[in-house]
Amino acid sequence: MQLSLPFTTLLAGVLLALNVNAVPVAQQPRMVTLPLKRMEVRSDEHPRILLQQQINRASKRLALMTGREAPTEAMMTEALRKRVLEVEGPEGLERRRVGLFGATKDKRFNRTGVPKNGKRSPKKGKNAGNAGNAGATGNTGATGNGGAAAGSSAIGGPDSATGVEVANTPTTGNSLGLNIEGPDVGYLATIQMGTPPQNYLILMDSGSADLWVASEACQSTAGGDCGNHQTLGSTSSSSFVASNTPFQVTYGTGAVQGAIIQDDITVAGLTLKAHTFGVTTSETPDFADDSVPFDGLMGLAQSTLSEQQTPTPVESLASAGLISDAITSYKISRAADNLNDGEITFGALDTTKFDQSTLTTVPNVNTQGFWEAALDAITVDGQDTGLQGRTAILDTGTTLIVAPVDDATAVHQLITGSQADGQGGFTVPCDFNQSVALTVGGTVFAIEPQDIALQPPNQDGSCTSGISGGSFGTSNTEWLVGDVFLKNAYYSTDVGKNTVSLAKLV
Repeated sequence: MQLSLPFTTLLAGVLLALNVNAVPVAQQPRMVTLPLKRMEVRSDEHPRILLQQQINRASKRLALMTGREAPTEAMMTEALRKRVLEVEGPEGLERRRVGLFGATKDKRFNRTGVPKNGKRSPKKGKNAGNAGNAGATGNTGATGNGGAAAGSSAIGGPDSATGVEVANTPTTGNSLGLNIEGPDVGYLATIQMGTPPQNYLILMDSGSADLWVASEACQSTAGGDCGNHQTLGSTSSSSFVASNTPFQVTYGTGAVQGAIIQDDITVAGLTLKAHTFGVTTSETPDFADDSVPFDGLMGLAQSTLSEQQTPTPVESLASAGLISDAITSYKISRAADNLNDGEITFGALDTTKFDQSTLTTVPNVNTQGFWEAALDAITVDGQDTGLQGRTAILDTGTTLIVAPVDDATAVHQLITGSQADGQGGFTVPCDFNQSVALTVGGTVFAIEPQDIALQPPNQDGSCTSGISGGSFGTSNTEWLVGDVFLKNAYYSTDVGKNTVSLAKLV
């Protein structure tokens, strides 16, 4: 898979949260659940600048997913330059000149849009994060089922340095914590790797198919090591088996390269012995920087996309009989709700999370290995936009809904008070209360108005729309449907049946 995107122009589809303090509970041996946790992004950026970063990232991600020519770095830098000029004028451009055009990256244009003013704990050593059956004990000091992370408030409160909000104790057995990047952007879980097992915070991405963490020898392309992240190698793990087989993956928010290895991994108490995956020897700052709180990434698309040419963990868990089927299911929480109730389940669907009468299962229409469903209709307050033959790539690693410009315009023409900004984005009234809905498999899935009218407000009192337009040619019909929609449905994928399921949340 090729999901590349340039340096300064992206808002991370993937940041991560730090620590998990839920304990695995052996309740359902053929399925395991990891709760999703939320991390608040701390940024002093104007909402429209953040919007442009997200549009740039999602536009390139979708173009590369669908085999079209992606926007160039120059095109995206120019779009960001125009947005800064619009919002902050020439003074803003001058202040950011080096970060936009020079070799030195302005800290306000890092991969997440988050100023690098937070302090993290000292770099984790060999024994940091040892995880036994009693609970997570590592990355940031979580100490078991009731323990909060060092430097954080009680469950539900943000970490003072990272903005991480800790998820509630899972409601389903065999559960650990999975974090959500704010504002409702990316999701991660703590799993264990190596012998003795140590905790690793891993981004869960339904739009890729490779698992990796940093090696003990990892170097940043910007110089130095790969930051304040847990590493894996023969020094820290006695079960680590190296190889000389290289791999390289390019994402929408950076790139990594390294070597294929084998080591034990444990997902919510289920252990895969000598699992094959990757350790990175080189990472771009999008992954290596200290401001990035995750240790690696787990791709949850089909392994036909894998650059490592290896099965995904969920596929391996199913092959080993540890879960019933190679199914991954998502209940994504919304930051504004402050419920911290997001969970990811491997092996089945958690029927306590959705209205079973609304469960809709449709074929995956993507032949490459992404998860893509046919859209029956796109409506606003029940009025059909007239857009036919569209499909939706369902991607947990994308914040917005990004559609062809003409499609996005058709949707906003039915939204009272909406305005196009001339760069692919739209604004809507902050008191927006119309029902935008996607119909899949005959079932209408409405999007909460708060997920369309993104906070905080712009200076003119409007709110940025969660639906944006991207230029991908003249005949494209694919939409990239990210968290703006996925927060509003239970979402599940099945490798064996090659299907996508959606249901209404309860």
